[in-house]
Parts: sequence; C-alpha cells; structure tokens
Amino acid sequence: MLIRDARSEDLPAILAIYNHIILTSTAVYCDTPVELAEREAWFAARRERGFPVLVAEQDGRVAGYASFGDFRTFPGFRHTVEHSVHLADDFRGQGIGSRLIEALIERARAAGKHVMVGGIDAANEGSLRFHQRLGFTEVARMPEVGTKFSHWLDLVFMQKML
Repeated sequence: MLIRDARSEDLPAILAIYNHIILTSTAVYCDTPVELAEREAWFAARRERGFPVLVAEQDGRVAGYASFGDFRTFPGFRHTVEHSVHLADDFRGQGIGSRLIEALIERARAAGKHVMVGGIDAANEGSLRFHQRLGFTEVARMPEVGTKFSHWLDLVFMQKML
C-alpha cells in the first residue's frame, strides 16, 4: 500500500468514498451527495492553503483519503487543525486509516501545528476507539448539535497534542 499526495485524477474515487459515507452513515453531517465540482473546489482550496490531501493506494485503487484544514479561521487558532479520514468499505480494518492519520500527523508537525482535532459522531464507537488508539483524547461532547436521518446527533471532539 502506498500513501501519497492526492492528484486531480483521484477526485472521482474520493468523491465515491465521500458520497457513500454521506448516504450510509453519520460520519459526515450532510444529507445529500455532492457533485464532482464540489470536491474539485474543496481540493483546490486545500492546495491553495497548503493543506495536505493524502490517499492510500492499494492495487491501483484509492482505498481511502485523509486531510486536514483550519480548525477555526481566526488567527489565534493557526496552530490547530481539524482532520478527516475516510475509507472505502472494502478496505476497512486493514490498518490503512492508521497509516493515513500517522502521515497527516507528520505533515502537521512539519507545518508547525500544535494540535490536531477530530469531530466524530458520538454513536461511531469504532472511530472513537480508532482515535484513542492513535493517542487522541476526548475533550468535548456536544449533545444534539447535528441532525441526520431524522435523528439528533451528538458530536465528540477528540484532540491530539503534536
């Protein structure tokens, strides 16, 4: 498996992973799939700001992707980033997510970042355990701040000091 910087030609695979997650889970608090143009704009904005978008490639397929960006846009938060990591269903449980996050952490440290934050749906126990294994700690639990599938959702913030 290869962890590398994403390229424009990876965006259809990234879009497919993202839209599948939107349709089948509460990992992203969005109700409707997005168009390729939205992912292209997201990718361009990440590149413009110098934020990484990484993909895990296995057997010529994009198995997953990860990125980080601003936690908040105020200058006082410039040393804190918020990350996301998403995998295709058939690549989960193989250590790919860990490798993606570890690569993101290296990039964040190299960029002089001090804290990495993840916002995780409280019902996603697998993601909460995954982040704990990688050294993230729960720092906030916000009841009913999101909604999806006609349910109120609780959001957990986890962070790792870099």
